[in-house]
Amino acid sequence: MAFPSRRRGPPAALVGLLLAGCAGAGAPEPAPAPAPQGRIVQAGAPGESTRAFDGGRLGAVEGTAYTDADVAFMQGMIHHHAQALEMTALIADRAEADAIRQMGLRMEISQADEIGLMERWLRERGEAVPIWRGPAADHAGMDHGAMGHDGAGSDPAMPGMLTPDQMAALDAARGAAFDRLFLELMIQHHLGALTMVRDLYNTPGAAQESTVYKFASEVDADQDIEIRRMRQLLDAWR
Repeated sequence: MAFPSRRRGPPAALVGLLLAGCAGAGAPEPAPAPAPQGRIVQAGAPGESTRAFDGGRLGAVEGTAYTDADVAFMQGMIHHHAQALEMTALIADRAEADAIRQMGLRMEISQADEIGLMERWLRERGEAVPIWRGPAADHAGMDHGAMGHDGAGSDPAMPGMLTPDQMAALDAARGAAFDRLFLELMIQHHLGALTMVRDLYNTPGAAQESTVYKFASEVDADQDIEIRRMRQLLDAWR
C-alpha cells in the first residue's frame, strides 16, 4: 500500500542535513542576548475586539513580533521531530511491509526539512538553537533516553515522546512485530505533536507570527492525516 508523498525535498536534502549536523554536534550554541520587548496584537473572533499582550519579542525579520511560547514551541518541536527521525532510522533493517518503508521515508524527508526551518527561524531571531544530533551517525546503541536533555529549551516530558523502554522495545522488534509497534508508537508520538500545537494556540498572544502560525498549522494537518493512515494500516493487519 503506497501513499502519495508530500513534496518536502529530495532524499539528498535529508542526507546533507544530517551530515552537516554531525560535523557540528557538540556543546550547545551560546545563549544570545534577549530580544527587545514589544506588544503582540491578536485579532479577535468575529464580533470580538482585538487583544494586545505585552512581552512580545521584536524580531529582526521584517519587524515581526513573537512570544516566549513561540520560541519554546519551535525549540521543543525540534526535539520532538528528532525522536521521530530516530524512530524512522530503525526501519531499514527491521521493517517487513513496504508501506512502513514508504511512510518512514516520507517522514524522514519532511521532518528533517522542518527541523531545518525551525533552526533557521530561531537563529535569525537570535534565539537558542537546541543541539539535537548525537555525535554518532549510527543509531544502534544510541542512548535513547538522552534525547532532548541539552538544556536548550527541550522538555523530556513533552507530549507523545517515547520513553527509553519504548524506544528499546522498538529497537529490539523485527518484521511484522516491528511494523505494528512502529505504527502504535508513531501514533502516540504524532498525537503528542497535535497536543503541542493545541497548547500553542491556547496560549494568549502565541502563534501570531506568520512562520510559526503556518508551521503549526501544517504540523496539525499533516500529522492528523498520517495518524489516520497509520490507524488504517493497523486495522487492516488485525
